[in-house]
Amino acid sequence: MARKYSKKASADVERAMKSRKAGTLRSGRSGRKVTSRKQAIAIGLSEARAEGKKVPKKASKARAASKKTASKKAKKSKRKAKR
Repeated sequence: MARKYSKKASADVERAMKSRKAGTLRSGRSGRKVTSRKQAIAIGLSEARAEGKKVPKKASKARAASKKTASKKAKKSKRKAKR
């Protein structure tokens, strides 16, 4: 199976995680210190994307919204099937 992310992209994420742990990672917009693990990963992937490394596209808001509605519909159909 092919890798989803390139090794270089993984290295960028690892660098972002280490700088977060050291307390030196800052967010782009506000310049505040990053404390969230998820945010550090997102920053690393974003930087890898900007450098043209192999990273999947960002999930668009439309796709994310349609996933939410699909999961809600699935839950409703399961409830109806139980009755």
